[in-house]
Amino acid sequence: MGEEGIEVTPEVTAERIRRYLEQEKRFDGRKLDEFRDLIIEENISKKAEGSVRVKLGKTEVLVGIKMDVAEPYPDSPDKGNLMVTAEFLPMSSSRIELGPPKFDSIEVGRIIDRGIRESKFIDLEKLCIKEGEKVWTVFIDIYTINDDGNILDAAGIGAVAALKLAKVPKYDIDNKKVLYGEYEGKMPLRKMNPFAITIHKIGKHLILDPTREEEDVSETRMTVGSSDGVIYSLQKGNSSYFSVEEIEESFKIIEKAWKELFKKVEAQLK
Repeated sequence: MGEEGIEVTPEVTAERIRRYLEQEKRFDGRKLDEFRDLIIEENISKKAEGSVRVKLGKTEVLVGIKMDVAEPYPDSPDKGNLMVTAEFLPMSSSRIELGPPKFDSIEVGRIIDRGIRESKFIDLEKLCIKEGEKVWTVFIDIYTINDDGNILDAAGIGAVAALKLAKVPKYDIDNKKVLYGEYEGKMPLRKMNPFAITIHKIGKHLILDPTREEEDVSETRMTVGSSDGVIYSLQKGNSSYFSVEEIEESFKIIEKAWKELFKKVEAQLK
């Protein structure tokens, strides 16, 4: 039971969220365009080439980078390969069941992949060992630990942070063997931070970093992969729409949010 003896059903919670937003308020006291507290823990896996734990409020994800040698893709014989996968673990939410990947996890992997790939954040040409024959494949693995909303942005922050920490293993060309634990140097990255930032629309209000309750009420969302004002990818989700004016306002909110996010991430990475 909630206030005044009213049973707190999802419908009641949704109505309260909308009522708060009319007053430019949120349950946790944040502004509509404000992220929750961000904590990044580095190198949480001894087996990964780079890894982080990202806590965004109560939402928590693990992101690890693994590398291996393989043949290049036919359309890019002189470039390394990139694969991004996301796995939503049942322990992170009672809504998640064991079994094959569901749409949400597949979508997160694809959106993060697109933002990193289109921004050319990783200099894939420097991951070519022998053109047409051998290149490095970069695997970005995302695992959910706790889902309290906005897994997508937490995963995007984690992917960028883990790549910044990642090192390229040595490769024994003669014996065709990767020497894990021995490193050639850092991951070849371009100077940018292509974060995926998602804006949600509830009624006439645009909000960032929704909690699980807010995300449930969201009518539509738009994820923008960008770095310092340059947009590299865009993905819309849910069934409703954004007006032209709302899209323009969303870009302004996201550009401002990116600057704040950049400062927070840089402050925490050694």
